[in-house]
Amino acid sequence: MRIFDPHIHMTSRTTDDYEAMHAAGVRAVVEPSFWLGQPRTSPASFLDYFDALLGWEPFRAAQYGIAHHCTLALNPKEANDPRCVPVLDELPRYLVKDQVVAVGEIGYDSMTPAEDTALAAQLQLAADHALPALVHTPHRDKLVGLRRTLDVVRESALPPEHVLLDHLNETTVKEAKDSGGWLGFSVYPDTKMDEERMVAILKRYGSEKVLVNSAADWGRSDPLKTRRVGDAMLANGFTEDDVDLVLWRNPVAFYGISGRLALDTEGTPATGATHEGNSILRGGE
Repeated sequence: MRIFDPHIHMTSRTTDDYEAMHAAGVRAVVEPSFWLGQPRTSPASFLDYFDALLGWEPFRAAQYGIAHHCTLALNPKEANDPRCVPVLDELPRYLVKDQVVAVGEIGYDSMTPAEDTALAAQLQLAADHALPALVHTPHRDKLVGLRRTLDVVRESALPPEHVLLDHLNETTVKEAKDSGGWLGFSVYPDTKMDEERMVAILKRYGSEKVLVNSAADWGRSDPLKTRRVGDAMLANGFTEDDVDLVLWRNPVAFYGISGRLALDTEGTPATGATHEGNSILRGGE
């Protein structure tokens, strides 16, 4: 089983996670930029973070045979903080980087006017840079949030087929599917989807344009949830080809819109032992 996790926050995870993911079949990941758990205080904090997603984290992933790409954006939560909004002016020089395969996460957290503005501006940035967009649908008032998201997408220059609507569930999947966008589901303990619910959605709505992710981060989460979904699909009568479509070919097709996805059958080419003079081996020369 080959697996592409299209939404996982590996800066929050350990090298043990990379090792376990590779053993489970994960050969590629996309890491969206997101909130760090405490407020940033300036755009400079974003820039250091973006640089890490473009440099150190791909290096770290490559040590375990996993290809790492990223999406960059001002996330919805921090779009409400005037100290952070100027990072929008810095994004264009980052969006031309080869490792960046989409603009994201963008979308809604609390559905404020500031979030409306940031979402519209970043959809335009995606269109300007010929990139798709990874859209975070809110965790509260999900259907209202999805509809508000779709309204902004329709008013943008970005076609809906270049938009991945993430964090969907049973209440939002039908309208998201009807929009023509790609459908993202986060299988995450306690607060989002689980394997059984994901299988039920696949049985009802099919596998076309469906992406399943772990969204693993610094919270209680599991970077092997994609594998668990694949196993649950097989146990419920789906074929290996069905699993490959959901866990590999669909994310490759969506992020491939960028023209920047660099994959081979084993994930990623070999890399050097250090990145800018640094190694993952602490205490070594």
